[in-house]
Amino acid sequence: MGRGKIEIKKIENVNSRQVTFSKRRGGLLKKAKELAVLCDAQVAVIIFSGTGKLYDFASSCMEQILARYHQTRGRLQLAAADEHADNQVILHEQPTVEIEALKHEIEELHLMNRRLMGKELDELTYNDLHKLEHQLTEGLLSIKDRKEKLILEQMERSNQQIEELRQQARVSNNIENHLSWSKDCCLSSSSMHEWRSKEVASDTSLRLGISPISAIASEPTKMPKLEKSNDVMHLD
Repeated sequence: MGRGKIEIKKIENVNSRQVTFSKRRGGLLKKAKELAVLCDAQVAVIIFSGTGKLYDFASSCMEQILARYHQTRGRLQLAAADEHADNQVILHEQPTVEIEALKHEIEELHLMNRRLMGKELDELTYNDLHKLEHQLTEGLLSIKDRKEKLILEQMERSNQQIEELRQQARVSNNIENHLSWSKDCCLSSSSMHEWRSKEVASDTSLRLGISPISAIASEPTKMPKLEKSNDVMHLD
């Protein structure tokens, strides 16, 4: 049965940690020796224990191996520094090149703009002038088309506004006509009511023996007061 997988973390028990350190240190030094012998490699191992004790192994002289290490390490650091410096130079040069290209492009655009305005044409050949004339012709046609389109759109908006105003005027006239008709109806109704009132008053006067003309003239009509004395009824 195979061994279970050990979790790699600090061993809290001091005794267990010391035992594990001794076993692992021996195995590491053994593997270093085997690597030096089998592969003809220069191997150096330096170990400090948790208590500060030094353990080391060198396949040859430790000082020579360390000197070679520092020398090689210094060359690598120098090469890395040179590479970093070269990259910085490239990064600084690249924006400069882009800026110069943009400046040149801007100058060309300004020159083209001046030539479109009829300036600085002395250096142009016949073919260049013909191309410039063609560009100006196409530009004028585009401007005219755009201008006509804007005029048509403005006319359409104006017609819509006129139609809206006309519709508002029709609505306003309809409202005024309706109000006038309502007023006439009210007046007619009032006149009819007045005429009926006069008719009723005239009829009442006739029944009471009063002249219709005097009854109508003396509005509102006063009803006669009836008094009863014994068996005879008198009219005031």
